[in-house]
Amino acid sequence: MPSIDIPGSKSITARALFLAAAADGVTTLVRPLRSDDTEGFAEGLVRLGYRVGRTPDTWQVDGRPQGPAVAEADVYCRDGATTARFLPTLAAAGHGTYRFDASEQMRGRPLLPLSRALRDLGVDLRHEQAEGHHPLTVRAAGVEGGEVVLDAGQSSQYLTALLLLGPLTRKGLRIRVTDLVSAPYVEITLAMMRAFGVEVEREGDVFAVPPGGYRATTYAIEPDASTASYFFAAAAVTPGGEVTVPGLGRGALQGDLGFVDVLRRMGADVTVGQDATTVRGTGELRGLTVNMRDISDTMPTLAAIAPFASGPVRIEDVANTRVKECDRLEACAENLRRLGADVTTGPDWIEIRPGLAPHTTEIKSYADHRVVMSFAVTGLRVPGISFDDPGCVRKTFPGFHEAFAGLRGLLGHDR
Repeated sequence: MPSIDIPGSKSITARALFLAAAADGVTTLVRPLRSDDTEGFAEGLVRLGYRVGRTPDTWQVDGRPQGPAVAEADVYCRDGATTARFLPTLAAAGHGTYRFDASEQMRGRPLLPLSRALRDLGVDLRHEQAEGHHPLTVRAAGVEGGEVVLDAGQSSQYLTALLLLGPLTRKGLRIRVTDLVSAPYVEITLAMMRAFGVEVEREGDVFAVPPGGYRATTYAIEPDASTASYFFAAAAVTPGGEVTVPGLGRGALQGDLGFVDVLRRMGADVTVGQDATTVRGTGELRGLTVNMRDISDTMPTLAAIAPFASGPVRIEDVANTRVKECDRLEACAENLRRLGADVTTGPDWIEIRPGLAPHTTEIKSYADHRVVMSFAVTGLRVPGISFDDPGCVRKTFPGFHEAFAGLRGLLGHDR
């Protein structure tokens, strides 16, 4: 039975780096994800004057509750949305002038709801070019705190950034949320803040974050559930195929493990244990209609295996996937059509009918790691699939192609 060692969670590693930098003392992160995004985050902390010691299996961060150690810094956030949204928020709690820029792709991704909320809290934040986009400069003088209203309908990362900032403010924060997407990611944030000594109170749409800072700790990073979805999907499309991912079980923080419930509804055999999850392919894959608002990072995984279902697959309430690394809804639709699938899309939905008749097997990557990893699963059933930019997987899983080729052999697709 293939047991797949999935790298650490990107979402958890990014939050852990913020918490470790903000905490009082030295924090040790165990098995953090080493990828382009997380290395970029760690490098950003170093530019801001934090000490980050990196060995292959652990990172150690010297926390500075008072904020960055330098009075001026230029930080390049690469392609990382968490880096580009969390680091300016962390810097705002310090004292100095900090400029942030990012890749062309990240410059195109929205930031305005977070910028507005930070300005409402008195932060001097200026966008140098397009309003609500990188590059930006923060002239930091600490954050008093108080009440703020936030629209997190485009990204839960805006809310996470403010929650993480709360304990570093002088009075604490009360955040009223008018809309929220990807809610399970906020639950990850709250659980992790608890591990660093902060309890957030929630009353309906209001989150109350106390002042007082964080305590350093030793924190183990669980495997990335979004990354695991490709390996679970591979088992589901392989009659008799079986994949177990250790480290992701009933106690997992990440909502994206809920993807296995979608596979179960389609006919796969799923076992979620205390500390591992197993998916077995039964030879049956039924069509379904599913709301993926809360697990939208796994929308491309489902889209990529949808043509192998016995009936239509309709994925709803995923408008926020249009403002990720690319417009993922259209990227999936375009690639499925290239493979001969019958696909319809709307503002926040995609419907895929059974069957493929490829007129090309080259997948357009759109520089998006999740597009490549998803269509690698399609490649288990469609010979000859190739990618125009296979290397973009380094964003979250530099060794993906090697790991997937190994799984392919174990599932018998190379025979």
